[in-house]
Amino acid sequence: MRCGTWGKDKLAGTKRLSADARRRQLVEAAAELILKQGFLPVSPERLARAAGVSKALVYAYFPGSHDLYNAVLDSEFQTLGVERLAAAARQGDLAQAAAACADLYFLHVAEHGPVAHVVLRDVHMSRGLRPDLAAQRDLVARRLAGLARRQLQLSAKDAVAAYNLIMTIPEESGRLVWEGDLDIERGRDLVRRLVTSSIEALRPS
Repeated sequence: MRCGTWGKDKLAGTKRLSADARRRQLVEAAAELILKQGFLPVSPERLARAAGVSKALVYAYFPGSHDLYNAVLDSEFQTLGVERLAAAARQGDLAQAAAACADLYFLHVAEHGPVAHVVLRDVHMSRGLRPDLAAQRDLVARRLAGLARRQLQLSAKDAVAAYNLIMTIPEESGRLVWEGDLDIERGRDLVRRLVTSSIEALRPS
């Protein structure tokens, strides 16, 4: 489970930090609060208390809630490694590509928690998602959905639906590991088997 670094050290907020370090502090504190709540929004007052800074400083770095949550999501995508996901999705066989992507996502959620899931599922946030982050979010989905259309002979709508359903497997399994309810190696094996079997079940006979 993610352990707080900024929120636990109340002296951290009083230290004179560079602008980049202070921004990272606020983003990390916001991510921890998102995990604790399990939903958005995170109030500026609560974020300020968690980071040990003033509410005015929170607004100075993030004037609006979309600014903050886009920064949190950007940090999550950087940690996840969108380019690694894209490389995994470029494999020619759908089952192999999906299993490789699922494994990367599972390991990320298992270690860091489902922060990206909470942010991306928020209705208010969906209207303020930065275009570059939306493109990163959709990069793997488009590739795997395209493979599903060709190799499983699915319609475009069904291929997207299948992708969204199958990707809940690593997301939920990773969350169980992060919460301490599932062993990571057992979870990893289950993800691989469930993703592969789900795709095989959709193959035309």
